[in-house]
Amino acid sequence: MTIQSWFMYLMLVLVATATPGPAVLFIITNSTLYGWRRAVFAALGNIVGLLCLGIIAVTGLGAILETSETVFNVIKYAGAAYLVYLGIKLYLQKGLDVNAMQYQLMPVNASAFKIFFQALGVALSNPKAIVFLTALFPQFLNINIPLLPQFLRLIATLMIFSFSFLMLYALLAHTVKNWLIKPDRVKTVSRASGAIFIGFGVLLAASSNK
Repeated sequence: MTIQSWFMYLMLVLVATATPGPAVLFIITNSTLYGWRRAVFAALGNIVGLLCLGIIAVTGLGAILETSETVFNVIKYAGAAYLVYLGIKLYLQKGLDVNAMQYQLMPVNASAFKIFFQALGVALSNPKAIVFLTALFPQFLNINIPLLPQFLRLIATLMIFSFSFLMLYALLAHTVKNWLIKPDRVKTVSRASGAIFIGFGVLLAASSNK
């Protein structure tokens, strides 16, 4: 992976992990109700979910990449197109129904075990995470060198950024919660993130994978 590709990946991870979504709302709820220490288990559940999704994505991806360059390019452009689609969807999003989503994600009790597995479920069912891993990993894997070290570097970076931002949201939840989840501000963040995703989708489609 070139320095340019690595920088692009870091920027995408930054946008993807910083953008408010189900995992952020889940950890805000838990931090507000039970404190940031208990919210640590929500952050851990989320990154374990990302690891599971990454393993699933790459397990079948390696064989595809090594079999056919044509298939690789199809995946590349499909992933770039999906990224643009995700960006457009974010840009046009009117807002999140915060109250409804918090009610759905709120744990029955403060059990660390239950919070962890509920967060794991949120991560595994999060379309943004699924799209990010399955659509973008091919763009940053070099098929001419071993895939495992590359995968570990990519997934570790994603997990570290995700955990860091989730805990940042948890720590600030008590003081910025009302500001963060106001519909107009969520809409502003969504539009900015959508525009960035669209831009990166175009760049990825035009970039080299080696």
